Amino acid sequence: MALKHATPMLDELDKGPWPSFVSDVKRMAAKGNRMCEDWLGLMEMSYKDKEGHWKHGGIVGVLGYGGGVIGRYCDRPDLFPSVAHFHTIRVNQPASKYYDTAVLRKLCDLWEAHGSGLTNMHGSTGDIVLLGTTTDQLEPIFYELTHDFQMDLGGSGSNMRTPESCLGMSRCEWSCINTQDIIYDITQEFQDALHRPMFPYKFKFKASGCPMDCVSAIARSDCSIIGTWRDQVRIDQAAVNAY
Repeated sequence: MALKHATPMLDELDKGPWPSFVSDVKRMAAKGNRMCEDWLGLMEMSYKDKEGHWKHGGIVGVLGYGGGVIGRYCDRPDLFPSVAHFHTIRVNQPASKYYDTAVLRKLCDLWEAHGSGLTNMHGSTGDIVLLGTTTDQLEPIFYELTHDFQMDLGGSGSNMRTPESCLGMSRCEWSCINTQDIIYDITQEFQDALHRPMFPYKFKFKASGCPMDCVSAIARSDCSIIGTWRDQVRIDQAAVNAY
């Protein structure tokens, strides 16, 4: 299927040995996804003009929540009507990002039905990021996530952002603390702060089970929880000498 918009500049990102997000979006556009078609055209215009053509058009969200949805609109809806609205939804990921394939397939089906089909697994905050939907689809998506998936929205704006942890004791022999329990407790305790912005700026918790800090808690959070060895450091001198 021929694409709706010519994209000579984006085509350059298709070249070379590395995976390309452009290839992924083109594949979806070729299947008749109109949002992806117009997204390609809008991005090509942004590359050509050397400026972004997304604009912030006000606050959008779901009833009772002040966060979890990032409103995005394009400034040329006359040329790219399918991305006139292109809101992002953040979904609170399970602790340590454990999924089974059935859940991942259901998430993809949900997003293809109600949005662009484009996802980011995961954002630097940790959330499942669902890229591109319209205002009228926000409530149906929220209903399905909470009722059918037992999932909730993540954080955005000036609130407590979605807490994140490494694999912790579930798979790592070096973890000194149970990061999954910690992040679960923080998420449950601060539900109001997570969903209803009340701070002058965002605030992030991250927990790493050991000083290796695989989740980049020190670099990417305001409150870093790092597991450390509580006793004297133990060294097997015989093993060291043998080495």
